[in-house]
Amino acid sequence: MELSGARVLVAGATGVLGGALARALAGEGARVALSGRDDGRLQALAAELGGVPATAADAVDVDAVRAAVDATAAALGGLDAVVVAWGVVAFGAAADADDAVTEELFAVNTLAPMSLVRAALPHLADGGAVVLLSAIVADAPTLGMAEYSASKAALSAWAGVLRRELRGRSIGVLDVRPPHVDTGLVDRALAGTPPKLPAGHDLGEVVSAVLDGMRQGAREVVVDPRERRLVVR
Repeated sequence: MELSGARVLVAGATGVLGGALARALAGEGARVALSGRDDGRLQALAAELGGVPATAADAVDVDAVRAAVDATAAALGGLDAVVVAWGVVAFGAAADADDAVTEELFAVNTLAPMSLVRAALPHLADGGAVVLLSAIVADAPTLGMAEYSASKAALSAWAGVLRRELRGRSIGVLDVRPPHVDTGLVDRALAGTPPKLPAGHDLGEVVSAVLDGMRQGAREVVVDPRERRLVVR
């Protein structure tokens, strides 16, 4: 898809990765709209990007998310792409996981992106794109992160089915599965202490790969295990 002039909703724009994606898309000439939980940070980013539409919504509030999608579509005259960059994490042994924490992981990482995409699809132009940020743990479940890994694997599986179901509308579904990136997410864990993690992958490379994937109508952004770099395919 052509990014210049594209109408793009970035959900989770108040996070480090979501904000970086919103800035990069705006820099490519996209007509960006924002959603996120922290209204103060959301409005600051909206002002930075020239007063773009911005609607606060908590990822787990289905009604608020749907209202944010509808408001965005009305402001932009429709949508060409949605980028979902929501995420929370928790750490600890699977046998000791708290049920409430597990429920929140799946609510934010899995169910909320599904709900937003369902709300967006009636507004999404044929030939558009859905971008979902899962994680490398969808392919490589990690010790001490079983529930987080499972929530991301579930989102990735859903993306694969959605992609096939939307072929008739030529809507691409890009599943982005980057390695650990230093976004501060681990410092806001719902529970537990993070294990020793590798050095954070370059944020700029992740953002560039996402934009390339959108342009190409690609299926996924993943790590090449031999070259240890992101590939778009």
